[in-house]
Amino acid sequence: MSNFNEERVLSVHHWTDSLFSFRTTRDPSFRFRNGEFTMIGLKGEGAKPLLRAYSVVSANYEEELEFFSIKVANGPLTSKLQHLKVGDPIVVSRKATGTLVLDNLMPGRNLYLLGTGTGLAPFLAIIKDPETYERFEKVVLVHGCRHVQELAYGETITETLPNHELIGEMVRDQLVYYPTVTREPFRNRGRITDLMTSGKLFSDIGLPMMTREADRFMLCGSPDMIRDTRDLLAGADYVEGNHGEAGHYVIEKAFVEK
Repeated sequence: MSNFNEERVLSVHHWTDSLFSFRTTRDPSFRFRNGEFTMIGLKGEGAKPLLRAYSVVSANYEEELEFFSIKVANGPLTSKLQHLKVGDPIVVSRKATGTLVLDNLMPGRNLYLLGTGTGLAPFLAIIKDPETYERFEKVVLVHGCRHVQELAYGETITETLPNHELIGEMVRDQLVYYPTVTREPFRNRGRITDLMTSGKLFSDIGLPMMTREADRFMLCGSPDMIRDTRDLLAGADYVEGNHGEAGHYVIEKAFVEK
């Protein structure tokens, strides 16, 4: 277990019957870049803990760690994680990694953070990073879900962050939040790729149609959204970035439980 820190649960929030988040202590030695994920889990009866990849919701300057998770009734890990209580132990890898970091993107004017479901998690850290607003004029956070109640963290994004002592002014001036659902009436409706293809996303937020010169994208969420958006961007000659070479867009391939 030398590669892991044992942390303690500080709070648990159940958003819906299928979504929850929790905060834990943070070992001072744990370092990460905003947008990265780490392995977390519970000590099992065997020698090795049961682990899954989770993006870190909290920013790298915060003293606590936060994670956002689905609940899977028969999931090896989430079936147990969803019953976490304050004070419970959890193991967190001492290493973080992932492609959803600013350094993997070419310079641009607008940054689009496209997430579905718990794919919102890494973007919550990115929109709390002052460097994000220094690199881009506008930061557009698009969160797609099936139902309105699944649009977690909406109040944090629209009320808490604009009043944050470190980034509040930048959030107010530069962040655009665009939640959208597919299964019930809401002010924004439709799949992310459909909203992009039709131009509705861009007209709704008052920005021009996307161009390779101006716009950069980060994708995290369902395999279908990743595939369809990737196809859309590749079809417009956008180049995918990675740790070796910066590109027009980056995706995260790590999922909690497929």
